[in-house]
Amino acid sequence: MSSAEKSSLTFYQKTGELFYSIAAADKVVRKSEYKSLKEMVQSDWKDLDNLQDDYGVDAAYQLEIVFDWLDYESLEANLCFESFKEFYQEHPALFTKKRKELILKTAHSIANAFSGKNKSELILLGKLQLLLNN
Repeated sequence: MSSAEKSSLTFYQKTGELFYSIAAADKVVRKSEYKSLKEMVQSDWKDLDNLQDDYGVDAAYQLEIVFDWLDYESLEANLCFESFKEFYQEHPALFTKKRKELILKTAHSIANAFSGKNKSELILLGKLQLLLNN
């Protein structure tokens, strides 16, 4: 795997971390939030590019894998958001207009999945919007 492919695979992993941070913003990750992510991966992310991981699986599934693992580990949402932010700032070329739009669409879908957006989610969504618009 080339270094460009590794960076692209890391893009999916860090973006999965971001999506977990949105779901975990209120300290509880609900099944409906995970279901929303899975639906978005199937409908939008899977066909975004042809990148595969070391096992020949579409790299978009890294979004779900990382989300699930972080939920299992119960990591703190703000730490995950900051990790995504650092990656974003170090690799701006990976964040095309289309990817940014899809990130925002997915983040809002996750936040809306359980009783609409709460204050914690709105704060993170606002930070994300500002970050991606710079």
